[in-house]
Amino acid sequence: MTRVDLILLHPPSIFNFRELPIFYGPISDVIPSSSLFENYPIGFITLSEHLNRNGISVRVVNLALKMLRDRSFDPEAFITGLDPVAFGIDLHWLPHVDGSLTLAELVKKHHPGTPVIFGGLSATYYHREIMADYPFVDFILCGDSTEEPLRLLMETIKNGGDFATVPNLVWRDGRGGAVDNGISYRPPNLDHVHLDYSHPLKMTVKYHDPSGYLPFRNWLSNPVMAVFSCRGCLHDCVSCGGSVSAFNRLCGRDRPAFRSPELLAKDIRAIAACTGAPVMVVGDLLQAGRDYAERFLRAMRRYRIENEIAIEFFHPPPAEFVRLVSDSLINFNVEISPESHDPRVRRAFGKNYGNAELEASVAALIDSTCRRLDLFFMVGLPYQDYRSVMETVEYCGELLRRFGENGTLLPMIAPLAPFVDPGCRLFEEAERFGYRLFARTLREHRQAMLMPTWKQRLNYETSWMSRDEIVRATYDGALRLIELKAAHGLLDGEEADEIRAHIRMAVALEWRIENADVIDGSLREDIFRLNRMDLLCQKHELQWPVKGLKLKLPNILRLLFGR
Repeated sequence: MTRVDLILLHPPSIFNFRELPIFYGPISDVIPSSSLFENYPIGFITLSEHLNRNGISVRVVNLALKMLRDRSFDPEAFITGLDPVAFGIDLHWLPHVDGSLTLAELVKKHHPGTPVIFGGLSATYYHREIMADYPFVDFILCGDSTEEPLRLLMETIKNGGDFATVPNLVWRDGRGGAVDNGISYRPPNLDHVHLDYSHPLKMTVKYHDPSGYLPFRNWLSNPVMAVFSCRGCLHDCVSCGGSVSAFNRLCGRDRPAFRSPELLAKDIRAIAACTGAPVMVVGDLLQAGRDYAERFLRAMRRYRIENEIAIEFFHPPPAEFVRLVSDSLINFNVEISPESHDPRVRRAFGKNYGNAELEASVAALIDSTCRRLDLFFMVGLPYQDYRSVMETVEYCGELLRRFGENGTLLPMIAPLAPFVDPGCRLFEEAERFGYRLFARTLREHRQAMLMPTWKQRLNYETSWMSRDEIVRATYDGALRLIELKAAHGLLDGEEADEIRAHIRMAVALEWRIENADVIDGSLREDIFRLNRMDLLCQKHELQWPVKGLKLKLPNILRLLFGR
């Protein structure tokens, strides 16, 4: 086979997770992936498609998934056997700090002459520290849109040229210094991006590597797809690394780059041709204005797609818009994150609406054809103490009593964990918001990720709750919410008992870890066993139904072989 130009590698959050006795805790209970965050960024698909379309071959390898699925898989031997022109490694989500840096060092050990390229929001934020302290990283591409900068960088690596001409690039000058070209490539919209899911299918066949392209561990049994309406955000939630202030600080954007609503609908239609899997629309459709949202819904109404479409709202939608959604989408689900029952806490977090507006929206959605409404609440917020968390859970019970009769409403609660995102207002102005940070540098966050309990990995505490209290509120709130869900038929008795048992085991395990002089064999085994269990909720609670076939093989074969 011809030599591959670029191999994009996605690491686990903790590279040596199979050996290190680290209790992950409930840091990923309300997302599809495991606590190792094996789902690679959706940008891998658009990067690979853009470069391949322009004559640069790219292979994606989900190394985290390979390590997770097969204990006998040897990542070092696998990396040793690769021979691309360059390697790319994502450091997008900060919990990957250990995995990304360990992987980069391993790559450079076995391929000392091969360039290693970093990218992602966390790499962007910490580009100076990476270049100063981690010599095994050669290049960093900064910003939120690096498809074209990566193409230009690869052309320069392959053919020679001046790295100073590549936008968004940080590079080594060969004299011990680092050069920052600045972020000058900021496309005003995303209409140039091709989110083509037939591309990873074709690459899977080309490289004979299904596990390299699977998004997360249970994807084959719980397939879910995603399309993105924008990069960036108009909202300014204080803990979010994707907020308007964070994107302005990291990427120089003062407003999001939106994808045409018609192209967004076509993205979903292309997915529906290949699979009946649910499709998550990333980004609130109303951010770009009512006209944008209505154009998207008109296009979707024409296509009559039967897949479950999951849409998120950063502000509760009005009843008349809910009716429009209901008239336009055959099957849809909605996600809203009120964060707290307390409007004061919610406002401090950056969401300016009251409970009456939220409840009016919930009522409209329950009365519509919405098939499921997920409400997400959080632990670790400004002005939120232990009592406030428990009152939030009781508010969930009130909502279930009022709106939960048909089983559509599903409240969830989880901690802000493990990190407050660098670049967000809580990180940059911690004291102003009543927060104390335990880690600020990349090195400190890497050390935190290797601590034995999830409490010790939290990079913050607040004026209202210590880390101990955040952990206690998380577990106690979850126990009470399980009781409420069981009472309203969202969990059967056996499921509820199982989650309760897991939480009690987690509490006992954390006490044992913190009070142990040494982590012996018995404690080590208990850590690994509990890491395989769901803690705050069952993963199946997050699943949306597949409509029809998981994979529509005749259509896929036509895509792959052009017939």
